Amino acid sequence: MAHKAGFVNIVGNPNVGKSTLMNAFVGERLSIITSKAQTTRHRILGIVNGEDFQVVLSDTPGIIKPAYELQASMMDFVKSAFEDADVLIYLVELGEKDLKDESFFEKITSAKIPVLLLLNKVDKGNQQLVEEQVDLWKARVPNAEIFAISALENFGVPEVFNRILELLPDSPPFYDKEALTDKPERFFVNEIIREKILLHYKKEIPYSVEIDTEEFFEEENIIRMRSVIMVERETQKGIIIGHKGSALKRVGVEARKDLEKFFGKQVHVELYVKVNKNWRSDQKQLKRFGYNNK
Repeated sequence: MAHKAGFVNIVGNPNVGKSTLMNAFVGERLSIITSKAQTTRHRILGIVNGEDFQVVLSDTPGIIKPAYELQASMMDFVKSAFEDADVLIYLVELGEKDLKDESFFEKITSAKIPVLLLLNKVDKGNQQLVEEQVDLWKARVPNAEIFAISALENFGVPEVFNRILELLPDSPPFYDKEALTDKPERFFVNEIIREKILLHYKKEIPYSVEIDTEEFFEEENIIRMRSVIMVERETQKGIIIGHKGSALKRVGVEARKDLEKFFGKQVHVELYVKVNKNWRSDQKQLKRFGYNNK
């Protein structure tokens, strides 16, 4: 029996549901999901294995025009997703009409590989609106196959996955067949903590934060970890901690619950807050956090 394997890369504007789609395909919660833009900062691989296939899915940051070095590094992850894709998924949501960067849009419309344009969140509209949107995108991206889906409700997702399998080239697997992702455990610790900060803090605070898990010790019945929340200014440190530590405690409690679900065992997490001035514009710091490979 021939074995199929390939890279399926997901691109689109912020907040269109790329992480929800990725998790629906993989069947696990790999990508963090919030209603705020720029939730995804890295390129995260999710691997779906079958007896005769391996689908390597790639969730990339939402396409934006960079305002500082961190955002420029995030867009580098998107560029790399165009370079190694066997199938490209362009995810749009109902009512959307443009990609935030015209050069990326041109890459999609001129792609030589199969392009699947997924119209997401169709459960939010009526049949007439969905049909109008499908017609609009057929005209805008004539090289794409169009599917109407709801990633959150898993509507249309199995049909898209079956089409992906049809389009994949014959190839041996790229990763171990037991693998679920290419990221280490500490990466997901950092992401789960960052998700709680995105959910509970406003304005610039979530975008000024980076998480560094300095210690991760796994014992038979418990995982003990120590994670540092880095901010850019002293005032941000006080906001993260909150009155008598209440805000930081809430982050810790909620993160621990999700970490215990993720790892399937008891977790003890210690959180600390440090000031790391202007880390988002410092290439050395960005490289340390896995953003900048230049």
